[in-house]
Amino acid sequence: MPSIAIIAALLVSLTDLSPGQSATAGASAQPSSNVADSTQANDVLTNAKSLVASGDFAGAERTLRPYLADHQNSGEAHFLLGYVLFRQIQAKASLEGRTDPQFQEKNAKASLAEYTEGARYRSPGPFDLKIVALCYVLLDDYADADKWLTRSVQSNSKDSETWYYLGRTKYNEQRFEQAISAFKQCLLLDPGNIKAEDNLGLAYAGLDRYQEAIAAYQKAIGWQTQSLIKDSGPYIDLGSLLLEQNRLADAIPYLSEGVAISPQESRGHALLGKAYLKTNDLDKARSELEKAVELAPENASLHYVLGQVYRRLGLSDKAKHEFAKTAELNGSHSSPVNDLPEDRQHK
Repeated sequence: MPSIAIIAALLVSLTDLSPGQSATAGASAQPSSNVADSTQANDVLTNAKSLVASGDFAGAERTLRPYLADHQNSGEAHFLLGYVLFRQIQAKASLEGRTDPQFQEKNAKASLAEYTEGARYRSPGPFDLKIVALCYVLLDDYADADKWLTRSVQSNSKDSETWYYLGRTKYNEQRFEQAISAFKQCLLLDPGNIKAEDNLGLAYAGLDRYQEAIAAYQKAIGWQTQSLIKDSGPYIDLGSLLLEQNRLADAIPYLSEGVAISPQESRGHALLGKAYLKTNDLDKARSELEKAVELAPENASLHYVLGQVYRRLGLSDKAKHEFAKTAELNGSHSSPVNDLPEDRQHK
């Protein structure tokens, strides 16, 4: 993972800028722009924003780069380019159906650098701070993400999305009480937000408040009863919790529904495979775990559990192969049978 110390340095110029605080604008240090320059600036930035709105992030970057070469003191242009670089990460992942860690790291750092430079000329607003924070999330730096999301909601307490991301960040920091507060604030602003209710359940579960967690998951599931497009999260999270409690008969239907909704999510297949393994339904366990391995081939724990299934089925050669793959991925040791994929990070 990238060095957090290096990443933090990218935002050093933002540290002293509170939301709404006046920053030293480029115009105060430069001669006033004439009307023609102002018109050109408006045209370029308007064009770049139109390209962003249409999803042409590469075109927006091509528009902004030469403009910034001649207008280095344009805080708005720097912030817009920072946003474009952030959105390119999302666009690439959506297009390819997977994340590219190197591209993600490169663009997140480049985005932070643009926000850092822009803050020399203009104070960042709550939206700017939210994007800054999300770049830190992509870099697994939750401490800085927490800081900037907190600044953002302090400036604009009515943005439900920022409260949601703050809750996710608190959850990843294992500050579950604070996560609960953030998710509840999100739900006050956006009643019926399925992801917020689902994550509220995760935060309750983090505090071993299982009945409240189950109630939250069930509420999120209930909100989807009439929906044609459903979110698999609460189904898989509820199934996972019931599986942990060894309530296999209750867990399997929820996990099965979650897998049906999101067949390309390895975690659902892995948990369902584990449930079938516990009920000694080895053929179904094998099918689910083979699919999980197919979807997440670099997950050593999945190979190990699949090896366990093969061994119990008497498929010794296949079992040896999976255990060897586990050792290869881990470097020297096998993962325990209960070590299944980690809970969803930043969903």
